[in-house]
Amino acid sequence: MRNIFLSAAVLLAGTTLVGSVHSAELPKGAAHNIVLVHGAFVDQTSWQPVADILTKKGYNVTLVENPLTSLAADVDATRQALAKQNGKTVLVGHSWGGVVITQAGNDPKVSALVYVSAFAPDVGQSLATLAKSGPATEGGAAIHPDDKGNLYIDPKVFPSAVAADLPPEIAESLANHQLPLNHTAFEAPVDTAAWRDKPTFYVISTKDKVIAPEAQKFFATGMKAQTTEVAGSHASLVVHAKEVAAVIEKAALAK
Repeated sequence: MRNIFLSAAVLLAGTTLVGSVHSAELPKGAAHNIVLVHGAFVDQTSWQPVADILTKKGYNVTLVENPLTSLAADVDATRQALAKQNGKTVLVGHSWGGVVITQAGNDPKVSALVYVSAFAPDVGQSLATLAKSGPATEGGAAIHPDDKGNLYIDPKVFPSAVAADLPPEIAESLANHQLPLNHTAFEAPVDTAAWRDKPTFYVISTKDKVIAPEAQKFFATGMKAQTTEVAGSHASLVVHAKEVAAVIEKAALAK
């Protein structure tokens, strides 16, 4: 999975891989730490293009590796990452990661939240609740459980529904190397809505076929989030990495 997303980064963003080297001075008062939480069916390297941009600018960037076995497990992984941060931190979630940061984002270190093509539940809501109440999408209709209760997106539908603006060979590789989301995560409600108490930002992907753009706008409006639109698919965090990184930088200055 790692090599697949790094290939996408090179092809689409021209990103230079910079590791942990800090080469720029951050704006005065900015949060220095960025914690990135990935969605279902992919791993943390889905954030690599954005992480490379932010690292080069001097931010301390952490990629959370979600086990995807339950909401509690993913929240715990995120809280462990937050515990390692020194000072103010921007917490960012893509897709399913939006549910995770909603629950984990009440950590006092978190100075702002950023949702990127992400679900944004309120207290008592689960991913299942949001999926049922929102507009039907090609990607949503293609999610099915296997005989162990793990959820996947139909590999035949995945390229067009999730990653239509990625090169076909990369989209197909992602489809065939999915990381499943356990059905218990899908059904677990959050008991905290961190966005109620934190500055919140939302990147809406206007060509998303997994979370309908109308649903994304509904989430953003409900949270009173500052919104930015990109003309991308559900994989906009890769295709529009520069725009997404710019929103995160804006969130780093939020008070």
